[in-house]
Amino acid sequence: MFLGEVVGTATLVLFGDGVVAGVLLNRSKAQNAGWVVVTFAWGLGVYMGVLAATAVSGGLGHINPAVTIGLATIGPEQFGFEWADVPVLLAGEFIGAAIGATLVWLAYLPHWGETEDPGLKLAVFSTGPAIRNTGANLITEIIGTMILVFGILALGPASNALSLPLAVGLLVVVIGMSLGGPTGYAINPARDLGPRTMHFILPIAGKGDSDWSYSWVPVVGPVIGGIIGALLGLWFFPAIT
Repeated sequence: MFLGEVVGTATLVLFGDGVVAGVLLNRSKAQNAGWVVVTFAWGLGVYMGVLAATAVSGGLGHINPAVTIGLATIGPEQFGFEWADVPVLLAGEFIGAAIGATLVWLAYLPHWGETEDPGLKLAVFSTGPAIRNTGANLITEIIGTMILVFGILALGPASNALSLPLAVGLLVVVIGMSLGGPTGYAINPARDLGPRTMHFILPIAGKGDSDWSYSWVPVVGPVIGGIIGALLGLWFFPAIT
């Protein structure tokens, strides 16, 4: 389980933070490609991350602490794990996210020095609000993650195992396009906190502050949203248990 989450979440962040780097950093051939490119790449990153995670023996493919905690809330045994596995899964997700972010830093190594704006460099690694309003930002992250977990459960246990990762990836695409504008749609605590930590640690040329004052929002919001989404899923789709 641990290794699967490490590999899967690293894959997710490599593709996800990678597309943001391509779009934002100076002299990248993908510079200014836009929001649609970012949202599609993040969705495909989820698809590949789930595939990579589940390809590892015992891998569950959560690649998101909000999913892990949400499913655990309504009965982890129904989804192939136990409460005792939750810390192991969370550790794998955060470590994997940090690894993925480090790989993005290496892949775009010459471009950090070519980019003057430290805010753009931070945006490669972590999310930030378009309008800084803590309450509103928290609500956005709760809603986005709620519909993510609810949507995953709506796919149902009868879904074809090979098509499910793609369906979840497309769900992330539409969440990004519809709800991503206010906060950059973290909807995944590991996806934000792991790379933000690496932004703080890595010797990134010309980096600025890691915005730790905001960092709790994309962690707490998705956890709350994941639990609500799971409870709603249990209510509307009792057959999942």
